[in-house]
Amino acid sequence: MAEEMKKEDNTVYVGKKGVMGYVLAVVTQFNNGAPDVTIKARGKLISRAVDVAEIVRNRFMPDLKTKDIRIKTEELTSEDGSKSKVSAIEILLAK
Repeated sequence: MAEEMKKEDNTVYVGKKGVMGYVLAVVTQFNNGAPDVTIKARGKLISRAVDVAEIVRNRFMPDLKTKDIRIKTEELTSEDGSKSKVSAIEILLAK
């Protein structure tokens, strides 16, 4: 259980803010001693998550490795009760 909580602490959820804000969040996690960081995004924001991972790896921390990439489909329920499927990605970066 404690291991699962620790994993969530090292997660950056990509949303509508600028790419560099998420890059800073990932770099800060590593500078605070995190051995790995997961970048998560859904739908149209998947490309932004990939951009964040690539900028961190290429510009700021070239020694990082892309340890794992998971893709999946999540089912969301909207306010009116209808369900829709949306793609999701998790990119795991590690030292």
